[in-house]
Amino acid sequence: MSLPTVTVIVPHYNDVRGLEACLTALTRQTYPAELVQLVVADNNSNVPVTALRDVIAERAELVTVVERGAGPARNGGVEVATGQVFAFTDSDCVPHERWLESGVNALGSWDFIGGRVVVFVDDVEKMSDVEAFERVFAFDFKTYIEKKGFTGAGNLFCSREVFEAVGGFRAEVSEDVEWSRRARRLGFRLGYAPDAVVAHPARRSWEELWRKWDRVNNETFKLYREQRLGRLRWTLRALALPLSVVAHLPKIVLSDQLRSPAQRSAAMKILLRIRMARMKHALSLVMKRNEK
Repeated sequence: MSLPTVTVIVPHYNDVRGLEACLTALTRQTYPAELVQLVVADNNSNVPVTALRDVIAERAELVTVVERGAGPARNGGVEVATGQVFAFTDSDCVPHERWLESGVNALGSWDFIGGRVVVFVDDVEKMSDVEAFERVFAFDFKTYIEKKGFTGAGNLFCSREVFEAVGGFRAEVSEDVEWSRRARRLGFRLGYAPDAVVAHPARRSWEELWRKWDRVNNETFKLYREQRLGRLRWTLRALALPLSVVAHLPKIVLSDQLRSPAQRSAAMKILLRIRMARMKHALSLVMKRNEK
């Protein structure tokens, strides 16, 4: 049985250094290079096109997507895709060498899959508080897939036929969550492929961490508003966030990603802080909506 052709779609925005590492990893895959098309979908970056082309060289095709957002950028990449399989990752991800091979193999058992994301830091002995937290909690694709029913688009594989049936990613919402739910409603089966691995750097500072959660809260709230009793469910979910700290403490205590009691204490501190901040922000979104 012949292997399928694959198009790898990499959305990019103002991250030339990350893109260089990502493309270098993608050119070192065990999957046959003649079957792989690489597409960089630049989301109208401030980076000069000449600089982007210098980084990309001959390794990938470049498309520019003006509509802001990772979802529209991915859709722009799909428009020029020639592969039978679509593989999505992000410009700040570094795929392991067997990523494509493992992801394509997993599609033999599932209709669309998400792989594993490994969080890395520059120095495991000298992590910031936020890095310690990220090492335990960031990008838990196994939980996303097996318990929450979605996969992140930073490590997503599907066939062309599945993508065309589901349609493109939406803008201004948690596009990977919404897309996964839409796919599952159509009867497509989602699976976890732990051997399809990409690495992602940990966020280092509170500002970086909160920038992520500010965006995620806003995008997820928009999805809740579309559901029956969505604002009520969102409010109850927000109020439960502080209680979830207790449930997640054992994960820090037992994690093999932390090296010392000080690192575990740091992760606990950020866990409490981020859950309280997320609750406050989530409730403020409801209040702003009610004021309109």
